[in-house]
Amino acid sequence: MLRRSGLIGSLIGLLAFLLWAPTSAAASTTPAAKAVRTAAAGECAVLAPGASAAAERAVAAACAQVAADVWYTWGGGHGPQPGATYGQVDPTDPASEHDPERLGFDCSGLVRHAYAEATGSDILNGVASAQYYTHRAAERFTAAQGLAPLLPGDLLAWGNSRQLHHIAIYLGAGKMVEAKQSGTKLMVSDVRLNGDYYGAVRVNTGPVSGHIFQTWGTGVWTKAQPSTKAARVYAFPQATTIRVECQKHAELVTSDGYTNDAWSYLPDYKAWVTNIYIQGPAWLDGVPTCTF
Repeated sequence: MLRRSGLIGSLIGLLAFLLWAPTSAAASTTPAAKAVRTAAAGECAVLAPGASAAAERAVAAACAQVAADVWYTWGGGHGPQPGATYGQVDPTDPASEHDPERLGFDCSGLVRHAYAEATGSDILNGVASAQYYTHRAAERFTAAQGLAPLLPGDLLAWGNSRQLHHIAIYLGAGKMVEAKQSGTKLMVSDVRLNGDYYGAVRVNTGPVSGHIFQTWGTGVWTKAQPSTKAARVYAFPQATTIRVECQKHAELVTSDGYTNDAWSYLPDYKAWVTNIYIQGPAWLDGVPTCTF
């Protein structure tokens, strides 16, 4: 009788284990569990919830290049269309001597490719500063805010307001995917909040709101105030798509054969530019007058 009870108890225990085991295995494959394992392993993936579907696709596109063991190459990814290209020698970096032989991306080339794959459109064609100051910004975050408000797919930038020299894609859990420097492959790294971390931007992949215009000319400086004497903020290296919030009459400027006293405020740069360098009439159609 004692032996039969022991056998029955063992069978009940085995049955309970078999019923429990699949549930436990299924629980370990939930998105949260996968994210924890991925973060611990340093793999490239979306590591936190909350990102848009397009942002998650951008992360997946960048991570696919990491999985393919693609090189960083200076100037890579900036061909006529998004995608890996052979690089150039960076005169300031001896490690770039083999970049012309390597098919790959630099930091902004990778960001461009990732979001082009995610959206089917070349929405972030440009260098790091142009990508950070994009008119497609849905939201911006300062360095002081740290990582708490960020979601996977947000773009992290390093440098200062005059020159941003590096950009990467946030994965969540304090990790990012980046094309870091010559001589290395694309990689997953811990986010570097020390040094000259500047802030982050969330990309709007949908319709763009606001008054959208194009600049013309090269090396056109934006200013902290609507005056040529004001502090410089950022220089457009070439023709650039901008979002104008409002315009006002201020200092009279003569440049490149034009004279105009109209200045436009650019919310993405928190700066002003003379309307001389905005394509369109001297006073922009449909743009309200600034009240500040």
